[in-house]
Amino acid sequence: MIRFLEPMWLLLVPLALALAGAYVFMQFRRKTYAVRFTNIALLESIAPKNPGWRRHVAATAFLLCLLVLATGMAKPSTEVEEPLERATIVLAIDVSLSMQATDIDPNRFEAAKEAAKLFVEELPRSYNLSLVSFAKSATVAVSPTKDHGQILNAIDRLQLQESTAIGEAMFAALQAIQSVPADGAAGPPPARIVLLSDGFTTFGRPNDEGARACAEANVPVSTIAFGTQEGVVDLNGTRTPVPVDSDALAKIATQTDGKFYEAVTAEELKDVYRDLGSSVGFRSTPKEVTQWFVGIALLFGFAGAVMSLAWTSRLP
Repeated sequence: MIRFLEPMWLLLVPLALALAGAYVFMQFRRKTYAVRFTNIALLESIAPKNPGWRRHVAATAFLLCLLVLATGMAKPSTEVEEPLERATIVLAIDVSLSMQATDIDPNRFEAAKEAAKLFVEELPRSYNLSLVSFAKSATVAVSPTKDHGQILNAIDRLQLQESTAIGEAMFAALQAIQSVPADGAAGPPPARIVLLSDGFTTFGRPNDEGARACAEANVPVSTIAFGTQEGVVDLNGTRTPVPVDSDALAKIATQTDGKFYEAVTAEELKDVYRDLGSSVGFRSTPKEVTQWFVGIALLFGFAGAVMSLAWTSRLP
């Protein structure tokens, strides 16, 4: 999509169109005068042969040159997406015991780690990336870094623990974001939290409190509900159902202006991460394309000049 950085120069466009209108008017007026000379045979014998319709082609090329140049003065630009150098993504992964449920092959935990590593590998290196693990408490496993290899190694080292503290995970993620250096820029870095969980909050501050803090910090939280409603784990010899709390995770995404995803297979989770990788942390910046318009205008200008010289021996 084309936008103009200095649209005031578009006021020249009506002038070019007015010139085109004046040219058309003069052609009709010229025909009116020509009809008054009734002796057509004599007119043909004394008047030099003119280029006819070809003179309009040269004039049209010249007028198009003016029109495109007038448009080019407004500095046309297109929108391009580029990663933000300070953009920070915090990957928060649930490591509670419910993640050992085998409703996802081989189990939720291993499938989640493999998909998370795929996300890290496909993410542009210009992003700061951080890893938060949470169970009964939340820990910043890796502070924001552009060395994504650290994140991959930390994912491999994750261990399951008791309880689930989703609210605490959001606070830990915000703490990680605050640690990103300013690098001469004003304000906090553009950031997003990607939170994967399968369970209910059973410990720490409530979800609403964490979501409210993220919303106030203008940090969207995209949540992924991973698993099925039929998940079961064996805890101390007791089979315990561990259904996914999709409603709670969807509410967090809504409260923070993030996105909510559901994944019930390892492949679906990989698709979710691919979608996240294409949508988080980008900004649209204008890329000026004035040279395109100047180039097109020059082509029209040279074409008009060449045709006019060839057919009328003069410049338009």
